[in-house]
Amino acid sequence: MAQPITMIKKEIPSKEEIESKKIANLQSQLAENEEALNTLMNLVGELHENGILDSANAMLQAKEKITEIALNQVNREPVTNFLNNFISASSAFTDFKPEQTKKLVSCVAAGMNEGTEFVQNNKKVGVFDIMKALNDPDINRAVGFGIHFLKGMGKGLKEK
Repeated sequence: MAQPITMIKKEIPSKEEIESKKIANLQSQLAENEEALNTLMNLVGELHENGILDSANAMLQAKEKITEIALNQVNREPVTNFLNNFISASSAFTDFKPEQTKKLVSCVAAGMNEGTEFVQNNKKVGVFDIMKALNDPDINRAVGFGIHFLKGMGKGLKEK
């Protein structure tokens, strides 16, 4: 029959043993990731040469001051107006159908091209040219769109 266990001996590694295991583990990781470490060291070297590390360090040292300046800038009226306008415009764009927006933008681009060509020709437009132009189906379509656009916009302005 076996003897009963009366004492459990727990091995507690010394501080030196723990450190040597950590160093051995670190050495193996360094060996496995040599290429990544070389790339990282090159990157850090470039950042140092260009003064970016010094700038980043200075920014970290002055982080409270930088945060205060940034918050003061954001709280300025032009910035808050921009943000409010951006949010309003974004919500308005949610009402538009993407196909309509895409078509309208491409039509505006085509109109810009035609307009640029006309401006480069230095031709003068007379009253009779405008009357004749209304017979052109493309121009008539654009004028009709503009008139109805303005009508819808006017209705919207009346309601508000």
